[in-house]
Amino acid sequence: CDFGISGQLVDSIAKTRDAGCRPYMAPERIDPSASRQGYDVRSDVWSLGITLYELATGRFPYPKWNSVFDQLTQVVKGDPPQLSNSEEREFSPSFINFVNLCLTKDESKRPKYKELLKHPFILMYEERTVEVACYVCKILDQMPATPSSPMYVD
Repeated sequence: CDFGISGQLVDSIAKTRDAGCRPYMAPERIDPSASRQGYDVRSDVWSLGITLYELATGRFPYPKWNSVFDQLTQVVKGDPPQLSNSEEREFSPSFINFVNLCLTKDESKRPKYKELLKHPFILMYEERTVEVACYVCKILDQMPATPSSPMYVD
């Protein structure tokens, strides 16, 4: 996916929604009419939240979409995904808060990256060495060969 597209804009506002990977797009990217001012880097924060949710749980947070309308309805009209503990996996409260903050539906309330860098989950690892690539590879190896794909056919 094309994370960073809106990040390249710094704090500017984009008026288009044509770039990026649809299943990871923020609600304001899917339905730009809902946000009269376009979108900014916070749409990438949403994509980060979807990615972290998927890495944490091993599954995409939405059921399979069969059409663009399904995606529009689920992402724009439905409740945002929320990470929580389950019998299979337990997460720290700070990680749950971090992911769910990224998945704040109202983009005006969703933090930008500068705010996220001050989050307790990030600050906790500021002085530690963390092997993120090894962790991601381990998680990807554990995911099914045929994941529950969020993709749909146009």
